[in-house]
Amino acid sequence: MTDPDILADRRRIRRKLSFWRFMTVVVAIALVAGLFARFQGSGRNSDHIARIDISGVITDDQPLLDLIADAAENDSAKALVVSISSPGGTTYGGERIHKALVEAGKSKPVVADIHTLAASAGYMIAASTDHIVAGESSIVGSIGVIFQYAQARELLDKIGVRLEEIKSSPLKAEPSPFHDASDEAKAMIRSMVLDSYDWFVDLVAARREMDRTQVLALADGSIFTGRQALKNGLVDALGGEAEIRAYLKSRDVDDTLDFVDWKRPDKTANMIFGARLASIVQQFLGLPASLSGEIDRLSGGKLFLDGLVSVWQVGGQSESFELGRGK
Repeated sequence: MTDPDILADRRRIRRKLSFWRFMTVVVAIALVAGLFARFQGSGRNSDHIARIDISGVITDDQPLLDLIADAAENDSAKALVVSISSPGGTTYGGERIHKALVEAGKSKPVVADIHTLAASAGYMIAASTDHIVAGESSIVGSIGVIFQYAQARELLDKIGVRLEEIKSSPLKAEPSPFHDASDEAKAMIRSMVLDSYDWFVDLVAARREMDRTQVLALADGSIFTGRQALKNGLVDALGGEAEIRAYLKSRDVDDTLDFVDWKRPDKTANMIFGARLASIVQQFLGLPASLSGEIDRLSGGKLFLDGLVSVWQVGGQSESFELGRGK
């Protein structure tokens, strides 16, 4: 081998060594940063006010429930603030969050900070707290129940399609989009709707310490501005952080404590490198760290909803409770 060949080989080896040294340093930094953020850098070890964001369509969200439980059990978190901006979502998801916040309230003050919207299951969550603060123009309420289903019989008749069915009992798979609902099917659905409605009304009456007749007067699906909600008793104060601190001070919580945002771990990030490396990938490549999150965002958060739902619908009915069919 000639001298130029040897020099070229040495340069290639040096470049490879430099590359792997660089990658080793990057991985080490990402690992240390991830571990530091997880165990030290979150601000959760010193006294603070924990803040958890609840936004978008509400679903059965176990990581969120775990986050609420962790904040409730953390002695350094002297209070919990849930920032809400949601049109609602699945009733079961709202119910579970409601119960988690009520349980958290047994150990520390819990405050709802309503931003743009807290309607339907969103308001159900807000009502689970000890104190509700809203903006003057926030949208609040939508306490009411409606069951909706499509009716496609006339369309099928026009294109010459007819569905035949054999079922075990008259109420199986009712109501159906392929024929008019029987009186018995309507009675069954109405019974379910009224039961859900009574549960929702009783929940608000108990949590807001209002007479049931007062809640019934508001529980026709109407929505209210923050100003209106303050007058009718659905919220306690108008404002933001200053008003939250004033309430917490009345509950013997130091009003100078910092707010610390509690966020769920990024499940899509590599378990070894942590969320920091995922952030680096997103920053330098311009790609979303969570593909499923992007799909959910582009679909408006409603792509995967199933089951009984409580959602305020702009331009349609104020609230819907719908019985979806699992797939």
